[in-house]
Amino acid sequence: MATHALFETASGYAVFEVKLHDAVGSLEKAVQSSIDDYSKFSKMVSLVSFAPFQNAAHALENMNDISENAINPYLQSVLELNLAKPKKGSSVVLAANSQLAPQIKSQLGITCAPSEIATDILRGIRQHAAKLLKGLQDEDLTKAQLGLGHAYSRAKLKFNVNRIDNMIIQAIALLDQLDKDVNLFSMRIREWYGYHFPELVKLVPDNYQYARTAQFIGAKETLNEERLPELAALLDDNETLAQNILDAARGSMGATLSEFDIMNVGMFATRVVSLAEYRKSLQTYLHEKMNDVAPSLTALLGDRIGARLISHAGSLTNLSKYPASTVQILGAEKALFRALKTKGNTPKYGLIYHSSFIGRAGPKYKGRISRFLANKCSIASRIDCYSDAPTAKFGEALRQQVEERLNFFETGEPPSKNADAMRKVFEQLAIDHDESDDEGSDDGMDVDGAAAKSKSKKGKGKDKGDAALPFADVDMSPKKEKKEKKDKKKRKSEDAGMDVDEESDASAPKKKVKLSKEEKKALKKEKKKEHKEKEAAEGGESKKEKKEKKEKKDKKEKKEKKSKE
Repeated sequence: MATHALFETASGYAVFEVKLHDAVGSLEKAVQSSIDDYSKFSKMVSLVSFAPFQNAAHALENMNDISENAINPYLQSVLELNLAKPKKGSSVVLAANSQLAPQIKSQLGITCAPSEIATDILRGIRQHAAKLLKGLQDEDLTKAQLGLGHAYSRAKLKFNVNRIDNMIIQAIALLDQLDKDVNLFSMRIREWYGYHFPELVKLVPDNYQYARTAQFIGAKETLNEERLPELAALLDDNETLAQNILDAARGSMGATLSEFDIMNVGMFATRVVSLAEYRKSLQTYLHEKMNDVAPSLTALLGDRIGARLISHAGSLTNLSKYPASTVQILGAEKALFRALKTKGNTPKYGLIYHSSFIGRAGPKYKGRISRFLANKCSIASRIDCYSDAPTAKFGEALRQQVEERLNFFETGEPPSKNADAMRKVFEQLAIDHDESDDEGSDDGMDVDGAAAKSKSKKGKGKDKGDAALPFADVDMSPKKEKKEKKDKKKRKSEDAGMDVDEESDASAPKKKVKLSKEEKKALKKEKKKEHKEKEAAEGGESKKEKKEKKEKKDKKEKKEKKSKE
């Protein structure tokens, strides 16, 4: 049975003393209805203390702590003041918020009532709070709740550093829209200016150059030899093309337009040119932003495909949470549900189809390479999302793995393992980190200072030495350190032309290396070939073949007996 209750309001903390409450009786309807009646419930609880907040900032601070299930020092002081250590034979049982109760019990040592009992008591206090808290009116509580709610929402919706990928989502959406608009406007300027100078369409096929040329020429009658150098500069210093345009303008069959029409065509051409130039600047902005936010994904897929994946997922965090199977068909949801509905073949790829890897793969291997590429995309997105200092080296290593897998489909050469590729990147990052530390020590430290710094680093451990490396603690386990030492010994002995100690290798347990399906098939084929060659050399039959022949003979004899019977 609860003896006290803690009630959190927007104005402060209230501590009530519970006088009458039966845990068994609370299950009955009569007791539940008595909680709704103020005259009955007021006899069950009485206010012991009310501790108001100092200001709105203090209330917001306590609200944030409660939402994160943490005990604020102010709440701790209120509970310690009002719930003093009881005398012998008596005990304090507090009815509190079910999520906050374990923290109160562990930090303050106050026993808390079960959640079912606490919920009933707190429900009644919340329902009659305006009458139980003397000195506060119902309007005061409503205003305090409204103000605190606005402040809490504003604090939650403030700018988040992790949401910087929102800039990428907006940039790729605008870039795709600009591509459509520039193509549409370029077609419109060709049709419009084609009435006046139709021969220019075949001479200048590029949309951007055509708009700039139409803007520069204006009325074709004004084009003469004096303007040829400027026209050639617009056409990438192509003087022959500029001369051909001049000859075509002199013998053009286009209609003559008025000055007002030529002015409107020129204004429209200026808009098309400005849009195309803005599109180029937006593309460079997207490239820089992707290299800052998701460098590994950019190195693997490119900035535009990576940005489309982030945009389609909603954020880089959402993309990192997706499994590789979802990343593979991201963007092909309609085809997937249509295939599931009609019981047809499901799609093999979505947005990653635009990657050059799938284009380079043969028709047989497009599904396999898309699955492999989606796996690497999932790894790259998780590295970019959860590493403290994202780097493009992981993406380059993953890209090299995809290249090796493409080469495996063509030549059969087995690709490198993912663990080996990641280990190489970690080693390279560690080397770069050590070099940067050495440069810093040479610039602004003495020898004694550098030695002291290195000692302090060894004493403190991984916290500072590996802080700049993403997932640096992965390769710092003692097993991997021993393995690295053995590898170094082997390399040294091989370089010196000596054999490695066989005893040390025999004592160490050998770990089985996991192979992919393709590699297992290749190994089986090689073993079969070696087995056949041995048999051909020996000229005899293997034990397996002999057994198979005996089994066949036994089966034939059984069949003959059955047929005779």
